[in-house]
Parts: sequence; C-alpha cells; structure tokens
Amino acid sequence: MSEFRSYLLSLQERITHAIEAVEGEGGARFRADAWQRPAESPLKGDGITRILEGGRVFERAGCGFSHVSGPQLPPSATQHRPELAGAPFQAMGVSLVFHPRNPYVPTVHMNVRMIAAAQPGSEPVCWFGGGMDLTPFYGFDEDAVHFHRTCRDALHPFGEPLYPRFKQWCDEYFYLKHREEQRGVGGVFFDDFSELGFARSQAMTQSVGDAFLAAYEPIVQRRMDLPWGGRERDFQLYRRGRYVEFNLVWDRGTHFGLQSGGRTESILLSMPPQVAWSYRREDPPGSPEAQLTERFLQRRDWV
Repeated sequence: MSEFRSYLLSLQERITHAIEAVEGEGGARFRADAWQRPAESPLKGDGITRILEGGRVFERAGCGFSHVSGPQLPPSATQHRPELAGAPFQAMGVSLVFHPRNPYVPTVHMNVRMIAAAQPGSEPVCWFGGGMDLTPFYGFDEDAVHFHRTCRDALHPFGEPLYPRFKQWCDEYFYLKHREEQRGVGGVFFDDFSELGFARSQAMTQSVGDAFLAAYEPIVQRRMDLPWGGRERDFQLYRRGRYVEFNLVWDRGTHFGLQSGGRTESILLSMPPQVAWSYRREDPPGSPEAQLTERFLQRRDWV
C-alpha cells in the first residue's frame, strides 16, 4: 500500500504543477492544506487538499489526496461486497474537479483510489476504482473524441474489452436519474475492480491516472482564449447546477466520504464557486445551448 500512496502523492504534484503552468506567470497557484484526523476520531488518517481559486483560466480547481482508515466500511462501499459489511478498512485516493472560467472549456473530474478491508482473522481484500469524465457546456466533437481516445489508449494494454466496458459504466454512472439526463460526454469509470490481480489492477488504475493530463490539457489550450460573454456565462452557471445535483444526490464517493465521517471541506471541493438554477429553462431549438442536450448529452461512441 505504501507504493500506491507514493504514486498518488506524485500524481497530485504532477497535475497541480501542470495546471499552474496553464495559469501562466503571475496566475493563480494552488494552496496546500495538509490535514490529519484527530486522535480521538473513529476515522484515522491524513491527506493534502490542494485548491486553486480565482485563477485566470480556472475559477476553482480542487485536487485532493487522502489516506484514511476506519473501524467499519460505510454502506456505500459494501453494496457489492456484503460479506465485508462492518469490516475495518483503509482507503486512499486522489480526486479532482476543475471548474474553468471560460464557458467553452469543459469541467473535468478524475479519481483513482484503492480500498482494502478484512474481517477479523481473514486476509485483506483490496480493490480499485476511478476514472475520468468530461462535462462541457458548449460541445465540440474533436474534444470529446480526443478525451475518449486517450482513455481508450490508457486501458488498451490491460485488455481491449476494458474501454467499451468502462465507457458504458461511465455513461450509466454519471446519469441524473431524476432528470433522465447524462451529466456530460462521459469517459471511463470503474469500481470494485480486482479481476486482473492486485499488481495488474493497480497498474491499470495508475495508467488511468497518468493519462489525465494528456486527455484534458490539450482541450483547455484549444478553448481557454475563445471570446465569451454574458449569454455563455449564464448558461455555464445554469449547467453547473446539474453538476451539484449529481454530486450531492447520486455520487457514491461523496456518500462514502460523508458516511465514513470524512473531512467535509475536502469531500466537497468538487463544488463550483458560483452556480444558478432556472425554473424550466428552455433554449431555442438548434441554438448552441440546445445542442448540448440534443447532441452531446447523448450516449454515443466517440471513438
């Protein structure tokens, strides 16, 4: 587990340094907030929350590392492993959500994690989870294709069936059931994964984490200087509302953190700094805003 912890800390460093480079000289920088759970807390552990706010390119960007242990797995982690209900556990991971300022730059989420648990007297059981997904406000085919191809290429060395399987899993997971609507153009998602054995499952998870910058940074560079105004900003704030709804209502990672007594500020670093809701908003058919739902928030093969 120490090897995976070192990898996660390195990944967090690499990603935050790259985002600072995109912000440019004199741009916003990440603030590192190292934390440790108090000795009397049932949940033990430590982490580093890195947060950038008010940037030229990113209005808010959060990238958190955590490594915690607790006396019993929360219900959100044992849906598919009922034999481990109530077992002591360890969990570690890196999770990020970046909210760009320019509405033409998509929001992005990425997470890689490992959980280990064991009933008393039994060998530990380890499994991995993670993935990444893209949430545009104004869609571009070439951005969605690039993002999905990079995800596919990261998984290919571990088996050709993994990308279509994880792509479908992502489409099904990042779905707002109460609105019957996709959150974005998807990507890949996997959970409770150990079928390749410990070493290969870990290597696959790390390959996904390592592919993040290659998947996302070229899209940012293409879109961050496009001109925008009040119309685009209003639509961005409205669509951010969907992001908040998913994270609070459906996201298992959010539920796991809150149910296990995790650090609330770090768990909710995914929230955008500004957001708006509109009652029964309808955009004119064929408009760039309407095209988001008509064309991009549909399950399709992007590669």
